[in-house]
Amino acid sequence: MPKKKAARSRALAALEKCPTGITGLDEITFGGLPRGRATLVTGSAGSGKTLLAMEFIVRGIRDFGEPGVFMAFEETAEELAANVASLGFDLDELIRRKQLAIDYVRLERSEIEETGEYSLDGLFIRLDSMIQEVGAKRVVIDTIEALFANLSDEGILRAELRRLFRWLKDKGVTAIITGEQGQNTLTRHGLEEYVSDCVIFLDHRVVDQIATRRLRVVKYRGSAHGTNEYPTMIDEHGLTVLPISSLGLDYPVSNERVSTGIDGLDTMLGGGYYRASSILVSGSAGTGKSSIATAFADRVCRDGQCCLYFAFEEAPAQIVRNMASIGYDLDKWVRKGLLRFHAVRSTLYGLEQHLGSAHKQVSDFQPAVVIVDPITNLTAIGDEREIKSMLTRIIDFLKGLGVTALFTSLTSGGHTAEQSEVGISSLMDTWLLLRNVEDAGERNRLLFILKSRGMAHSNQVREFLLTDGGIGLREVYVGPGAVLAGSARVAQEARDRSQVNGERQSAARRRRELEQEQALVTAQLEALRVKTASLTEELQALGSSEEARLDTAARQREEMTRLRGATPEQAHR
Repeated sequence: MPKKKAARSRALAALEKCPTGITGLDEITFGGLPRGRATLVTGSAGSGKTLLAMEFIVRGIRDFGEPGVFMAFEETAEELAANVASLGFDLDELIRRKQLAIDYVRLERSEIEETGEYSLDGLFIRLDSMIQEVGAKRVVIDTIEALFANLSDEGILRAELRRLFRWLKDKGVTAIITGEQGQNTLTRHGLEEYVSDCVIFLDHRVVDQIATRRLRVVKYRGSAHGTNEYPTMIDEHGLTVLPISSLGLDYPVSNERVSTGIDGLDTMLGGGYYRASSILVSGSAGTGKSSIATAFADRVCRDGQCCLYFAFEEAPAQIVRNMASIGYDLDKWVRKGLLRFHAVRSTLYGLEQHLGSAHKQVSDFQPAVVIVDPITNLTAIGDEREIKSMLTRIIDFLKGLGVTALFTSLTSGGHTAEQSEVGISSLMDTWLLLRNVEDAGERNRLLFILKSRGMAHSNQVREFLLTDGGIGLREVYVGPGAVLAGSARVAQEARDRSQVNGERQSAARRRRELEQEQALVTAQLEALRVKTASLTEELQALGSSEEARLDTAARQREEMTRLRGATPEQAHR
């Protein structure tokens, strides 16, 4: 038994894949569709079934050199060519080169009557002829419902479906068969998904007047695959499945710092943001979130790098005008091609379209920094869970490219300061919080760092100033029991200066008194010193005269003794 399981595992691992060339689809299918087998693509009208099938054929020819056959039952070759011309697909050129064959089979259900036996032999002959004509490796049948119009015998339907899928497999072609979604089943007949080796479901839904597209791989025999619903979008480049990168936490990190554009904030962060990190700037309205984003964009452009600015609230001209009032000339960087704005209302399209647009803009512009201002506008088109999922994909995408991302987020009444409106703070590497404080009839701004992963940073609150010369940060003034800013700070500083001046004057006055007293004592000491010197001289003089008198008296006695003839001993008796 273990040997059989091992053999089966090796067989499954060896399943060959046929890459579609469709952005994102090959990733979630781990390489593409099963080669040499049939894949069912189903969904409601307008979900993108025909487009996916046509891209599979055209990209197979362009990117992998695999000719294709497209059998259509609803659109002519001319209509198909016109529909995909806007994507840059020239079907006529591919047909002329014998790389593509298109066959339009007209079937009118009203003209079909169920009589006798039903057989797809005629279809097989037409398909085989086209496959031989271009040497096709890929085949599309669009749509399968047309083949079984008005057919009520489920037994025949099931048998012919199996014949079709087996015939395609025997021909060795990789096929896509499209089908319409049923009422309570994936397909109208509810049978196709069981005979298909791979089933892809496309969904186009409208919620709160916002249209969104989703793709899900329902099953994939013999292969692991992504099982979630994935956002999709259709634009001028065709169908895109998002994300184009996985959500694995395997992106590189950097120790390099990038300046915030604000000297004081660089100091608080110990040198600036980490390159390729994610930064959140949150605060209530009017606190200066966009100004911090602008300072960062300006510095990046000054360093000769590119910045991509997604704006959901203001037009680029308005942003340029407003930021000029605080000393930032963004128009200069726009003209030099270093700054690009992408400004749309968040309600213009759904979350997946915004996500796809971000991928496309970043891939095209290749910026060093991306700014999204503000992410809270996305709440108009999605709930917190959906927005967090979208932003997680954007953050991982940017980190994988080494792009630094700054997001602004609005906090409103009823939210604590340490809470972002869309609950994505845990995804951020650095979180700056701006706050308005009201005192003495005015509002002033404060800034502090809630967190900054991997770096030592200041835990102090700083006063945040918007001036004609840019943004300034200064130490917050701490008064008696409160943090003061603005005019309250000015008044308290004046009171403190007055108190200090009074204390200085009192100290100066006391100093003068002590100096006078010291001078008096010094004078007294000098007088005593002079008197002492005089007394010393007088004593010395007195001592010298007495000694001289005694010497004279002694000599006189000796002289008298000599004159009297007495001995000196007698003279002293």
